[in-house]
Order: sequence, then C-alpha cells, then structure tokens
Amino acid sequence: MKFGVVTFPGSLDDADTVYAVRDVVGIETIPLWHKDRDLHGVDCIVLPGGFSYGDYLRSGALARFAPVMSSVVDFAASGGLVIGLCNGFQILCEAGLLPGALVRNQSLTFVCGQARVKVERADTPFTGLCQRGAVLRLPIKHGEGCFVADESTLRRLEDNRQVVVRYVDEGGAATAGANPNGSLNNIAGIINEGGNVFGMMPHAEHACEELLGMKDGALFFRSIESWVGREVRR
Repeated sequence: MKFGVVTFPGSLDDADTVYAVRDVVGIETIPLWHKDRDLHGVDCIVLPGGFSYGDYLRSGALARFAPVMSSVVDFAASGGLVIGLCNGFQILCEAGLLPGALVRNQSLTFVCGQARVKVERADTPFTGLCQRGAVLRLPIKHGEGCFVADESTLRRLEDNRQVVVRYVDEGGAATAGANPNGSLNNIAGIINEGGNVFGMMPHAEHACEELLGMKDGALFFRSIESWVGREVRR
C-alpha cells in the first residue's frame, strides 16, 4: 500500500510523518505538494501537523482552498482513507470533511507536552490494531486544539459512536484535569459518518519508536496498513 503525505506552506510535521510511516513503520510513502491534483494512486492520505499558511484567519482555513484539497475531498467521497493530525484535523473540519471546529485552547496558551487518550472504538480503519478501552500516550503541541460543536452535532457524534479517542487520565477517566485544551466531552479525535476520514489533535507521528520515549502512535499507521490489506484480499 501507499501513503500520501501532503505538504502545505507552513507544514512542519510532514517530514516527520514521512519518516514515521516510511522508515519506522515500513510503508511506502509519497510526498504530495499543496498544488498537486494527482494523488498518485495512494491508499491513504495524511494531512500533517504544522501551521499551514501561517494559521492566518483560522487554523486550516486557507489550506482548505489548496488545489490538492479538491482531490482529497473527491478521494474521501469515493471511500478513500484520510487522516488528519493536529493541523490536519483542523483542515478536515474547515473543509467540511469532519463536523465541528477547533478553536483557541481554553487556557488561551499554546500547550506542548504529553496526553493520554482512550480508544473508544477499535473497529475503524485507523484503530483496528488497538484494544477498545486502551489508554495510549501521545505528544501534543497546539494553540487551537479545543474541539467544539453545537449541541445537536455533539449529541450526534456521541450517538453515532464517532468519537474515536478521548482525553483521559492515567486510569482512563475523562476528567477535566486530563483535558489539555478544554475540548467538549474530552474529545481528542473523531471519524466521519462514512468511517473513512479521521481527525486527531495528538501527534501519532511523533510516537512511533521507543527511542523517542513512546511508540503508541505507530498503532494508527499499522492499523491502516492492516485494514487496506484486508480490503485488497477480499
């Protein structure tokens, strides 16, 4: 299978994502430029973290209009797998591929550190190798990571089981103290109704090898590889 990693002006985790997927996890990876319209036959697209277009207007608001995003929207509509990490999550929301929005952290400060997330669903293409209820440790670094949505959207996300990962404490409880940015319902990552588009604020790409102190992030990329492999064999 092949991953495609998009670079926007201001992306800063694109190279890290290519390294994590290609050199650590061992999956072929193709860099995609923001002006590209050809996705080169990739099986999964990654929108990486960073500050696309300097985060002007709102995080992800300008990247949503990059030429590559027209192809990404079409790719997602056809069932293609798309994962957005941090700024990528913001872009997916701005593009209408995921509901809700990411706004300034409740503290109004940039947060950088580690967070724990609980896997609420292990039956998605992005979490298939995880255990439901498992608590994973992942890095965070963002200023606009507070997930918000209107009451009806939030209720629909919960009722449809579209919340995939949630901020929790060491014991797996979704407490206020475990929530680094004030996200409603401690939401750290959600999936679309079709189950093929996933956005998450924590950085899976920075947690793929023991040398960096954590490797839980590799589970997301390996889950995608496993899912695509099963689909091909059908």
